[in-house]
Amino acid sequence: MCGDLLKPSFTQLSARYGKQSAVALYSEVRDALVFLQEVIADNKIECDFARVGRLTGALSQQQLKGLESEAEILRKEIGTEYQIVSGPAIHDEIGSDLYVGARILPHHGGLHPAKYAAALARLVRECGGQIHEHTRLLRYERTGQEFVLTTSRGKLRARDLIVATNGYTTSATSWLRRRIVPVTSYMIATEEIPAATMRQLFPTGRMVTDTNRLLCYYRPSPDNKRILFGGRPAYTEIKPEQSAERLMQYLRRIFPVLDGTSVTHSWFGYIGYTFDHLPHLGKLDGAHYAAGYCGSGVVMATWLGRKVAYRLLGNPEGQSAFAGIRHPTHILYYGRPWFLPLVQAWYQLQDTSARR
Repeated sequence: MCGDLLKPSFTQLSARYGKQSAVALYSEVRDALVFLQEVIADNKIECDFARVGRLTGALSQQQLKGLESEAEILRKEIGTEYQIVSGPAIHDEIGSDLYVGARILPHHGGLHPAKYAAALARLVRECGGQIHEHTRLLRYERTGQEFVLTTSRGKLRARDLIVATNGYTTSATSWLRRRIVPVTSYMIATEEIPAATMRQLFPTGRMVTDTNRLLCYYRPSPDNKRILFGGRPAYTEIKPEQSAERLMQYLRRIFPVLDGTSVTHSWFGYIGYTFDHLPHLGKLDGAHYAAGYCGSGVVMATWLGRKVAYRLLGNPEGQSAFAGIRHPTHILYYGRPWFLPLVQAWYQLQDTSARR
């Protein structure tokens, strides 16, 4: 999904940093979404990008009121357009009885992340850059005006170093590792579904998520033949067969008509969370970094990658609201998220309470 939201709401950021900072942060995320579309268009990247809008389903009237209230604040402060649907009108948007209503952000969209990443890699190579896959950074040190990097395939020397490891940050950059929490995100793809059923389930073809803390996120595939469905059935790594079974249970709860539909693909990866639920960029011992996208990496990694490049060149365009925020850690955290099962249990309790 490609959007311009942050995990903390505008209200939460205003309380934390002040209204001016909240406006700056949300304005920059809005610019990031525009920039992503420019990158795709200017470079003729074929990644199935479509601006179909995002639907966030509410599981209770209280949640729906919260969605509308925050959306109205963003409209007034940032100019974000939105729609609220409820009652029978919800079925014009999604073929499910699970939601009492929804917020729609029509300017959001979706793309194929692997195709997008492959296109960016191609552009790097066309510009003369080299990409060395399967080359693990073991450690690095700064000596004078250069960095010496020890990798699994030998040593390198570089004038500049950018750390962009996000959910895959290791002890090679221990300071950053203490500030990035790797969270497993699981995905499935269903078998092909009849066209009439797909039209019934996704009348408008939107990206869909919900208001749960343990949220689900799903969409029709670009060819509109399958459902791509993601969530966090476990906060620790489990086998793809297990995650597929749990995710399919969630999907059938949303769409009972899919009882009997099978899964053809199941996979997972790590997203980088932060303790303040915000992306960060900065500089440590001369090395630039950007990380902690909290599930919005397609948009924010593209944007903050650009900002890091400008900062490396000494260009004032590298200024960012995300660079001025303290990047917190926890006294008991050293890179292994031992607390995630506790977080999952707490979120489940909150979700159950919110639906009452």
